[in-house]
Amino acid sequence: MAEIVWDAVGEKLYETGISKGVLYPRDAAGLYPLGIPWNGLTGVTESPSGAEATAKYADNIKYGNLLSAEEFAATLEAFTYPDEFGQCDGSAEIAPGVKIGQQSRKSFGLAYRTELGNDVDNDAYGYKLHLIYGATAAPSEKGYQTINDTPDMITFSWEVSTIPVVVSGCKPTASLVIDSTKVLAANLEALEAILYGTAGTDPSLPLPDEVATLFTGAAPDALELVSIVPDNDAPDIAINSNIVLTFNNKIATEAIVVSTEAGVIVPGAKTWDEARKILTFDPTENLANSTTYRVTIAGVTDIYGDTLTPEISEFTTVGL
Repeated sequence: MAEIVWDAVGEKLYETGISKGVLYPRDAAGLYPLGIPWNGLTGVTESPSGAEATAKYADNIKYGNLLSAEEFAATLEAFTYPDEFGQCDGSAEIAPGVKIGQQSRKSFGLAYRTELGNDVDNDAYGYKLHLIYGATAAPSEKGYQTINDTPDMITFSWEVSTIPVVVSGCKPTASLVIDSTKVLAANLEALEAILYGTAGTDPSLPLPDEVATLFTGAAPDALELVSIVPDNDAPDIAINSNIVLTFNNKIATEAIVVSTEAGVIVPGAKTWDEARKILTFDPTENLANSTTYRVTIAGVTDIYGDTLTPEISEFTTVGL
């Protein structure tokens, strides 16, 4: 066994800063399907509690300790907050720009990043991603003062309590931390594509089991396109049809484009099913008659980091 060495080069580590705050309002299914950037988030003070020992005695000696359940709480500080946080802070909009307070508070998730430094790379050594689940903000004090000769920004603050979410093989938790210096860069990139979104995908907050799968699991099967409707080379397709693609694994990112044979992009809306395996493209307007359309299937990556080989599928609409 090697001799202990203190303060070796590169091992004087520290943590600093907070950035890239993202709010994820929770939906009725207990998921966090849409992330909103939290500009002006200045501080998160994590305040775990519990795990208090209650001593038990037998035979005139200490027999053991019973530990109470642990809880996770936090204090958020910010110069401002997203409009979507209003419903988490007990307000509701009764008319455009008109809000009332003392309403039901919506649960939310939160992601933020702290920087890691050492004596070699300074603040560029790495970073940690912090994910919080099942959070509820308590009413907070807001102090407003007149502008004087030493003006300052108002700082908002919220006390946050949490309800843990299920984690397979472990106790439920409300917090999760990923250290960029200890995970594969490709896996971290796949997680950040989910957290922050991509050009064709809305940001969302994955649950702990999904995060664990990204870093420890292997894809059950190689990523493949199971089906596409309309089929490749299909004729006489109705002009009001949607394009539906089904994959075998949960998708993290995609850059699928629908266009005419001449390369004109077809505008439309993309929606995913809850399992994020079925993508539906709904054109903004009906397609043209007697026209060949091309679906370019590119940039598709699943949550396991597997990438689909780009391919093209075509179909022709019905004639007049």
